[in-house]
This record gives sequence, structure tokens and C-alpha cells, in this order.
Amino acid sequence: MPRIVFELPAHFSFETEMQIYISHVNQGGHLDNAQLLTLVSEARVRFFQSLGYREAGVEGLSIVVGDIVAQYKSEGFHGETLRVQMLPTDFNKYGFDLVFCMTERSSQREVARGKIGVVFVDKQSRAVARVPAAFVERLKI
Repeated sequence: MPRIVFELPAHFSFETEMQIYISHVNQGGHLDNAQLLTLVSEARVRFFQSLGYREAGVEGLSIVVGDIVAQYKSEGFHGETLRVQMLPTDFNKYGFDLVFCMTERSSQREVARGKIGVVFVDKQSRAVARVPAAFVERLKI
């Protein structure tokens, strides 16, 4: 099976930092793949918070993750601080991709990159819903 090839955008609109804790490290001594998803999820929550939203409250809708792609570029180690950059891209009627790049802060070594497919959902019916225009306006894209 061929490896994933994933290109990054030229710039990002959001950035946050988080430390790799001992609970994020596996027996191999590096960032565990399941914990990478945990860190990306935390960054996603922070992205929405930076816009004044909770994930369960985006213009009256909730969001769910429809898919996620991750490509490792290097190992991450306990005690390192990761800079996570994100950019919403590829909007469709019901959602968008949130592209991310994780780099180790002091060395600028890229640790991982990928995207999260975000889908808007009506809270009552649990059916997919259109991307709210007010949300897009808040992004200023």
C-alpha cells in the first residue's frame, strides 16, 4: 500500500502549543499514535474556542469528525512542546477539512501533519446540516 502524501498550505490561521506528557508516550519511548489523535483533538477544540465556539455549539449546531488523516514525519518525545497549526480548507455544503501541522517548538522539527474532516450536525435530529454562514463569516476567509 502506498504511503499517504499530504501537502501543507502555505500559511495557517490558528496556532496553539501543547506539551507531550508521559501519558502520551508508548513503550517505544515516543508519541503514541492514539495519543497523537488526542493532541489533535485538543487542538481542534482550541481552534473552535479561538472563534468563540464550543464544539457542541457552533451557531446552534454540533460538529462531528467525519474522518482524519495523519502522516508522521518524525518522533515526538516526553517533555517536548508541540506547536500545532491549523487552517480550515475545502469547504463543502456540510463541513470542511481542518488541516494541521505539528512541529517541535525549539528545533522546528515536523512531527506530524494531516487533516480532520469536520461535519456540522443538527443537535435534535442528528442529521447533517449546512455550514452556518455566520461561522464562515467569523473565519474571514
